[in-house]
Amino acid sequence: MISVFDLFKIGVGPSSSHTVGPMVAANLFLSALRKQTKLDTIKSIEIELFGSLAATGKGHATDTAILLGLLGHAPSTIDTRLTSQYLLPIFSDKTLNIAGEHEIAFDVEHHIHWYSDTVLPYHPNAMTISARLADDSRYQQTYYSVGGGFVINEENATNPDDDHATPTIEELPYPFNSASELLERCQKNGLSISELVLANECHYRDKEEVLAYLDSIWDSMQDCVARGCQSSGILPGGLDVKRRAQALYLQLCDEKDRPSAKTDKLAAMDWIDLYALAVNEENANGGNVVTAPTNGAAGIIPAVMHYYRDFLSSYSLDGARKFLLNATAIGSLIKQNASISGAEVGCQGEVGSACAMAASALAEVLGGDPAKCLNAAEIGIEHNLGLTCDPIGGLVQVPCIERNAMGAVKAVNAARLACRGDGQHFVSFDKVVETMKQTGADMLESYKETSRAGLAVIANNRIPTASHGVSVKYSQC
Repeated sequence: MISVFDLFKIGVGPSSSHTVGPMVAANLFLSALRKQTKLDTIKSIEIELFGSLAATGKGHATDTAILLGLLGHAPSTIDTRLTSQYLLPIFSDKTLNIAGEHEIAFDVEHHIHWYSDTVLPYHPNAMTISARLADDSRYQQTYYSVGGGFVINEENATNPDDDHATPTIEELPYPFNSASELLERCQKNGLSISELVLANECHYRDKEEVLAYLDSIWDSMQDCVARGCQSSGILPGGLDVKRRAQALYLQLCDEKDRPSAKTDKLAAMDWIDLYALAVNEENANGGNVVTAPTNGAAGIIPAVMHYYRDFLSSYSLDGARKFLLNATAIGSLIKQNASISGAEVGCQGEVGSACAMAASALAEVLGGDPAKCLNAAEIGIEHNLGLTCDPIGGLVQVPCIERNAMGAVKAVNAARLACRGDGQHFVSFDKVVETMKQTGADMLESYKETSRAGLAVIANNRIPTASHGVSVKYSQC
């Protein structure tokens, strides 16, 4: 099972799988290499990117994310305002200061290799980092970025049962591998979904630590929305996409006290759109966001939580905590039984998953029982089935930013629809997750974060290709 500490992480844009994961992989590589030798024995480093990481990596800042990781930076702590400063010696002097301890010659044109037509066996998002050492031996590791910032190495991918350090699900007080098991345990023990998840979390951590982490995630989401509402300009990458959140925020604030706004029954929808746009514009600009469960879908859960905060009188901090705990159960089930990776199953695995998580969580804080929550989650996925991942220019801008706004509104609708029912639904949550997985398997690879079909091709006929230089992306942040 996946903990709230793993599912919700503070990271860096624009992508959890293509930016956060590769930076984490570089950190893991250095950590593993330190166990073999001293860093000052490194003579050179080579980076190879495969499949989707190569196909859309330049637009997703994959190359510079790895370089930042090799410099010693981590997604949760890096100051994104200084990324161009961190990267400057690499691009201007062609030197890489590994972990700030050992400087080597490094030329991005010769030491980073892109193999978009080569997909390694385990997952489309693969990278290999190798170091040539002083004795001319080579240390090499292959990593898979499997979505949401989760990374595994080749050994764990091929021998998943060998990792004895990971606690087994049976150790938890309320283990579940499916929605039917989750519902059964909730009903048998008289628990809400959030209460059950909290009990599992507290099996390994003090309750105070868990609650403090939940509060920090909610604070980060609110900070991200606030930053997005205060920022204007053009998003980096070459598409010249204009940021809209600030203008929409000022417009809504100006209209808020007008009589017409008070009679507009759908006014909340405009604010939900705003919240989602604000987050995903921050993400597209390479800023700090919370993976929820991915960066590409990072705006949906914060947008629905802000709707809960600003438009429902029942809002409380405890309710926000329950929201995140409930969403954790849904996200965990999807990741365990299908995927949250756009490169693996298309955008249905990102926006569809986030929509389901937000719908279930909102249903609970609206007073829905576990059956209604799972009904809401099922609706959220069902009506995102088949959603492709076709970012123009390999950038999470079009259609990704607006897609989050649509996903957030859909989540609210799913929750309200489920709460009006009795929790019974023709298609179960488990069946719709299984369907999403199969739909992803049937989907053409060109529609799974490769920018080789759909909007990425049709619309790009009249749009310039994004410039190389994921460094350009960072330099404009």
